[in-house]
Amino acid sequence: MNPDSPSSGSPASSDGPVSPDGLENPIPTGIQLMALDPAFREDPYPILADLRRRDPVHHDVQLGRYVLTRHDDVERVLRNPNHWSDPRKALPGSFSHEFLGRDDQEPSMLLMDDPGHKRLRNLVRHPFKPRAVAKWRERAREVATRVISELEEGEFDLIANVANPIPTVVIAELLGVDAELHEQFKIWSDASSKGAFGPANDPADVVAAEEASECLNGFFRDEIEKRRSCPGQDLMSSMLNTEQTDDRLTDEEIVSQCTLLLLAGNLTTSDLIGNSVSALLRHPGQLEKLRGNPGLMQNTVEEVLRYDTPVTNSGRIAHEDMEIEGVKIGQGETLSVSLAAANHDPAVYPDPDTFDIERKDTHHQAFGGGTHFCLGSHLARLEAAETLSVLMDRFPKLSLGDAGHRYAGNPSFRGFETFSVLGEH
Repeated sequence: MNPDSPSSGSPASSDGPVSPDGLENPIPTGIQLMALDPAFREDPYPILADLRRRDPVHHDVQLGRYVLTRHDDVERVLRNPNHWSDPRKALPGSFSHEFLGRDDQEPSMLLMDDPGHKRLRNLVRHPFKPRAVAKWRERAREVATRVISELEEGEFDLIANVANPIPTVVIAELLGVDAELHEQFKIWSDASSKGAFGPANDPADVVAAEEASECLNGFFRDEIEKRRSCPGQDLMSSMLNTEQTDDRLTDEEIVSQCTLLLLAGNLTTSDLIGNSVSALLRHPGQLEKLRGNPGLMQNTVEEVLRYDTPVTNSGRIAHEDMEIEGVKIGQGETLSVSLAAANHDPAVYPDPDTFDIERKDTHHQAFGGGTHFCLGSHLARLEAAETLSVLMDRFPKLSLGDAGHRYAGNPSFRGFETFSVLGEH
């Protein structure tokens, strides 16, 4: 067996599931296309390949959406500036309207339309530009070194000990949170994330998430006041500096941006770190290639983003009646685009189910596209690269642990809840 071929627990190709009588199974739909389904959660790629082959513009009646799985269809939807994101504009009964927002509540920047979205993005984008993010590389590496140096040789849970704490501490430092509050900050962050992204929360988790969110909101408001009188070199101070322009962020908008950065940014970066280590350990030839040529790190991160996408799907709302490949879609319907499927489209990527850190074409849809292209993409890449580098330096021998893994059941995301790794010198 080729050590770098797809293996259990990693993306693999499929010609479509077949029933015992030799006939193809029904086209997957509804929950079967989300991480709430155990089979999809463990390995979505054969399921998405089957859907792309049999019904690439799939009308998911169960969840009220149209699921697109071809690379070019996904790209066209994401780059169309006329499509909506605000769930309040979606048809009642559609996925966006029922699951993504409330009619009486302004959405976060992730789901906001212009001109509000353009205004907010312009006010907060400067600290996330490549040159600005590059200045944080040393601090990100210091955090990774501090966290990973505490690990003893032997088996450990990569998620609990590396992938989760490092992004949280990095964000805390970027926001200017005092070091003595990092542990409390992480507790609030973990509880809030579980409430925001958990699929079927235990009542106790819901209460804990609400309490943590209130604590975070109060904390951010206090920090805003501190920085008004004594600004620093952190993201919150940078957001306050917009007051010197013709426009300014309100306190509530700053709190919202901090919360968004903390929750969405932490989860996706944690997933990227976990998926990166998983891909390398399941393809030891690629890991050794990276050890021998650290200059491949940037390409490795890009290949992971394509190969095992942390955010599996995004979406828009049709701004008018339209047609895609003969499928008629009405205004206000949800267009659910599968980023994971697009990144494995064989029409675009040669051998899409092969993990190759020297792949020449590293473009992908992992960060979405168009006006809502992920603002934190450069920061996520930097954190993942620095974490991988420090982890490989700390443990010259890395392999899969005996305790195995468990994927999280977060809709629209792909990442581990637990992932056992054996680190040796």
